[in-house]
Amino acid sequence: MKRTLLIVAVLFCAAPARAQQSAEDRFRSLPAEKQEELRRRFRELQSLPPAERAELRRNLERLDAMPPADRRAVLENYRRFEQMTPEERQQILQRWKEFRSLPPEKRADLRQQLRRIMDADPAERRQLLDNMGRWERMTPEQREEMRQRFRERREQRRQERQERRQERQERRQERRQDRRG
Repeated sequence: MKRTLLIVAVLFCAAPARAQQSAEDRFRSLPAEKQEELRRRFRELQSLPPAERAELRRNLERLDAMPPADRRAVLENYRRFEQMTPEERQQILQRWKEFRSLPPEKRADLRQQLRRIMDADPAERRQLLDNMGRWERMTPEQREEMRQRFRERREQRRQERQERRQERQERRQERRQDRRG
């Protein structure tokens, strides 16, 4: 709920800030029920601890500093989040909490992997997402078996590359000797 409130407050503050009229004029031009909803949200915002309010301010500043395309993407993500069921939202928030608890280098790695998935062509993206779904459904034992297979394949490819390098090097040496000889 606090995350949702945070997002709502950020969006509420960000969108009207761009209008030319004063905040008071904008507020007064809203329907009575919308004014009451905003009052309620403002009271909820004011009831938050100072640290959470400061986090909201920082998030709003980050949103305001974003290029318009990025800002639109954030707002679209929020719109999709709001359309989710409460259970889906809770799952997303739980995963976000888990992500935030990871070390910075692991978070950076996951962001890079996500970018790779998002930049992939649709067929490849579907395959990657299907693989991720299968991974989620595996037991810990099955996952460990897959990890072991992956390590073995990686080691085999490493050895094959090493052998090819060695063969190329030997052929180069033979050619050099033929030229000298």
